[in-house]
Amino acid sequence: MGSEFVAGQAGTTIDVPVAKLDRETRRVMRGEDRKKVWQRVWFYRFVYLLMLPGLAYFLIFAYFPMVGIIAAFQEFRPWMGFFKSPWVGFEHFLFFFKSPYFVRLMRNTVLISVLNLVFVFPMPILLALMLNEVTNRVFKRVIQTVSYLPYFISWIVVGGLLIYMFSVNVGFLNTTLAKTGLEHDRILGNVRAFLPLVVGSSIWKGIGWGSIIYLAAISGISPELYEAATVDGASRFQRVLYITLPGILPVIVIMFILQVGAILNVNFYQILVLVGGDATLYEVGDVIQTWVYRSAFFNQNLSLATAVGLFQGVIGLILVIATNKLANRLTDSGLW
Repeated sequence: MGSEFVAGQAGTTIDVPVAKLDRETRRVMRGEDRKKVWQRVWFYRFVYLLMLPGLAYFLIFAYFPMVGIIAAFQEFRPWMGFFKSPWVGFEHFLFFFKSPYFVRLMRNTVLISVLNLVFVFPMPILLALMLNEVTNRVFKRVIQTVSYLPYFISWIVVGGLLIYMFSVNVGFLNTTLAKTGLEHDRILGNVRAFLPLVVGSSIWKGIGWGSIIYLAAISGISPELYEAATVDGASRFQRVLYITLPGILPVIVIMFILQVGAILNVNFYQILVLVGGDATLYEVGDVIQTWVYRSAFFNQNLSLATAVGLFQGVIGLILVIATNKLANRLTDSGLW
């Protein structure tokens, strides 16, 4: 049962249950609480103004479009709208689960996500740790700038660069090997080379940008800890192991939780560019997003695409909650 502190004699307070307070006293106290809240909002009004663009972005592009979820349970027809299209219940979900491509799509999607977790996710952390140990500021800034730049390159442009590098006919690598008389193998369109190409291009494009978060977390660690460790004779590796890594562990855990939650959401543009129109790569490169893309735009089945997207969202939510609980048990550094 809730309680309130009521002023007593000689400046003391008495813990009185809310139920025992008369109605008028409770009304006054709640009114004062609301007044304090609005005073606090007004005091931080400029902070809330800074929040408005971000809130507007999520409302317009994340929350308002959720009305379209009902299309997953309909045979949606654009000219009839959401409320007049015929309802089909879970028919689209069952169709997807019974599809002959379901196992392949789930396998490829999960496999690529796991490879990203194992190989791509740690790379920004390693880069941040190494950059933190660089004492030459000019060299450090050059490395940071060079590693950040690929993030701003569109995946379409990256696809063109990969074609220029690895294409059989015009690729720089293959033509160079051919001129030197060395053996060269097909990389683009090669089933065996597809997953290494996905992982390698993800690392190249995202390692610099991802390291920004960890460098910011490292900058928040007190320099006194490093000074004390140096006085105690700790080596550079020991300082990284026992000071830097524990200092950024909460950030690593949060980023890991978010990454696990997106395990069914691989980079659509990357896969679309790397697979292209090569049907021979579907066995290893066809993921849920590309299949949904073909269903929605080539087969005009918007309801099926919405149903699969909803399925991905529910699985992602379950994974985030489960991973967060596990993180709280092991490190006490979860999202909530």
